[in-house]
Amino acid sequence: MKIDLIDTLIISIVVLYIGHVLTRYIRFLQTYSIPQAVTGGLLISLAVLVVEIFDGPEIVFDLRLRDLCLLAFFSTVGLSAKFGRLKTGGKPLVILLACASVFLLVQNTTGVLIAQMLGSHPAYGLFAGSISFAGGHGTAIAWGQEAEAAGLTNAPVFGIAFATFGLIAGGLVGGPIAEFFIKRHNLQPDGSQADQPMMADDDSTSSPEPVSSERIYTTIIILAVCISLGDVVNRVFFDVGAKLPGFLTSMMVGIIITNLAGVFGKKIRQADFDKVGSVALQLFLAMSLMSMDLNSITQAMDKVFALLLVQVAVITLFTVFVVFRIMGKTYDAAVICAGFTGLGLGATPVAIANMSAITSKYGPSFKAFLVVPLVGAFFIDLVNALVIKIFLALPVIQNTPMPG
Repeated sequence: MKIDLIDTLIISIVVLYIGHVLTRYIRFLQTYSIPQAVTGGLLISLAVLVVEIFDGPEIVFDLRLRDLCLLAFFSTVGLSAKFGRLKTGGKPLVILLACASVFLLVQNTTGVLIAQMLGSHPAYGLFAGSISFAGGHGTAIAWGQEAEAAGLTNAPVFGIAFATFGLIAGGLVGGPIAEFFIKRHNLQPDGSQADQPMMADDDSTSSPEPVSSERIYTTIIILAVCISLGDVVNRVFFDVGAKLPGFLTSMMVGIIITNLAGVFGKKIRQADFDKVGSVALQLFLAMSLMSMDLNSITQAMDKVFALLLVQVAVITLFTVFVVFRIMGKTYDAAVICAGFTGLGLGATPVAIANMSAITSKYGPSFKAFLVVPLVGAFFIDLVNALVIKIFLALPVIQNTPMPG
C-alpha cells in the first residue's frame, strides 16, 4: 500500500504530536531529553510491523518530501554560520574529528571481535561497526551489496538492521549522557557572544517585528536559492568525481549567502530561519523513523540486539571517558557528547536532534551546533571510507573463507 506525498506529510505531523503528548506525560522521556520524533516515529513503525505480521498490506511511504526537509534544515544551519563565528570552531573541530577517527577504529575492532566470538565471518563485524552505525543506511546498503556479491550472505539485511536500530539507539542514548554531565557538574551555557544560539537574530535585543508576508516570502526564496544552487554545486562536484552529500552543498551555499549579505549590509533574519529549520528537522526525523522497514530485519534480530548493546556500551564509555574530557568538560562539551553519540550510532540529523533537545531545555551551544554538523556532514564519511578499506585489507578478513 503506497502512502502518497501528502498523506506521508500528514502522518509525520501526527507522529510529532504523538511524541509531544508522550513526552509531556511520560517523565522518563522528558527527564532524559528523548527527541519527540524518535518516540512517535518508533511507535508508528512498530504499528506498521504489526500490520504486516498479521498478513496486512506492505506499507510504503513516499519520502521525497523528507529529503527536501533535510536540505532545508541544513540550509538554515549554513545561513547562521557567519565567518566571524566559524573561526571560533577551528580547534574544537579538529579535536572532535580526531576523536571521531579514533572511535571508528574502536567501533570496527569491537564489531570484528564480537563477530568472531559468535562464530561469524569477521567481515560481518564491519557491518556491526562503522559501515552501518557511523555510515548509516546509505553506506550499509552500498557495502552490503558488494559484500553479498563476494559471498557474504545476507550482508545487506544485517547492514540495514544495524543502521536502523543504531538510528534509534543514537536518539535514545545521547540525551541521557548529556543530562548526566550537566547535572553532575552543574554545567551552564556560556553567555559570551561566541556561544549565542546558532539561529539567534542579530537584533534579538530589540523589540520584535510582526511577521509579514514579505518576511515569509524572503525566507522561502532564500531557502529555495540555497537548495537549488546546492544541487547545482553538487552536480559540478559529481562531474569531476567528487561525491558530496546534497545537504552539505546546500549548507555551503547558505554560508556564502549569509556572509555576502553581511558584506553588502543586508539583513538575514536568522530567527525566522531558526523556526523553519526546527520544523524541517523534526519532519525529517519523523518521516525517517516512521518509515523504517522493521519486518525485513526480524530474521536478524537476535544477533543485531546483542551487537547493538555492545556498541552502545562502547560509545557510551568512549563518550564519557574520552570525548567529554578532551572537549573541555564544559556545557558545550556535554552538548557535543549528545551529538557525538548520534553520529556514532545513527546519523547527523539524530545528532542535531539530540543537541536540540538538550539546548531547548538548558540553553544554547553555538560551538556544538557548528562542529558536530561539520564533522558529521563531510569529514566523518571520508575518514570512515578510509577506515573501512584498512579493515578489509587485514589478514583476519582476507584469509577467512566466505560462508557462501
